[in-house]
Amino acid sequence: MNVLLLGKNGQVGWELARTLAPLGHVVALNSLELNLADPDAIRGKIRELEPEIIVNAAAHTAVDKAESEPDLAMKINGDAPGLLAEEARRLDSLLVHYSTDYVFDGKKQGCYSENDPTRPQNVYGKTKLAGEEAIRASGAKHLIFRTSWVYSMRGRNFLLTVLRLAQEREELKVIDDQIGAPTWCRMIAEATSLAIARFQGDLSGTYHMTAGGSTSWHGFAAAILELSGIEKKPALTPIPTEDYPLPATRPQNSVLSNEKLQSNFGLLLPDWKAALELCLDAPGS
Repeated sequence: MNVLLLGKNGQVGWELARTLAPLGHVVALNSLELNLADPDAIRGKIRELEPEIIVNAAAHTAVDKAESEPDLAMKINGDAPGLLAEEARRLDSLLVHYSTDYVFDGKKQGCYSENDPTRPQNVYGKTKLAGEEAIRASGAKHLIFRTSWVYSMRGRNFLLTVLRLAQEREELKVIDDQIGAPTWCRMIAEATSLAIARFQGDLSGTYHMTAGGSTSWHGFAAAILELSGIEKKPALTPIPTEDYPLPATRPQNSVLSNEKLQSNFGLLLPDWKAALELCLDAPGS
């Protein structure tokens, strides 16, 4: 099969370029090779390659910056997935797309299921939800995977920020009243490839795909310091969200239920702390 991967330089995209390889011939593109803000470029590339599978790991992921450039965020996160879905429908291809816990308002007690009402509280969440809705409305075969708190040993993410600041500061102040499931991008890529291999048409839909368990950002930071082997650890001080104001509102509860993914595909990502330990031990992760 011909597989088109978008966002090859991102955290998830970099891993997907490797895990998708056994499924067929993978053409992997970055934002310079295909501008998702350009509808004509999207259509032209899809019609040139005619892929049987399109995996969209590209997005406008700068959550706070999206507040000041909502039009660009909507083009990339909202409009582009809809165009990809239209082309996938024309080709009878499968579209795989990633979304986010930010489609929820974070006020629910307990895990969010795929059927819970969506109430995004920031521009990023609103544009990602628009992308989801456009895909579902297209009639294309699709898998939308909502994930959260993604990290790796590449790029920019919370894990690398903590490791860097731990070498520079004697104290780290970290939010302790936002709860989620830190999810290693390699687990997302591996589970995605397995889901594609097991896909049948009646399995089209939206699925949550996060690590098991949950913690706060403070708990995540504590685990990073514990498992990383840093000898001189900085003091770790919990703070409330209000003490670290940012342009975009974050949900306080980002915990997603993965039961549907397990039921339909037999897939379950490991507990967040076990996956973190694997990530820190993995060369080139």
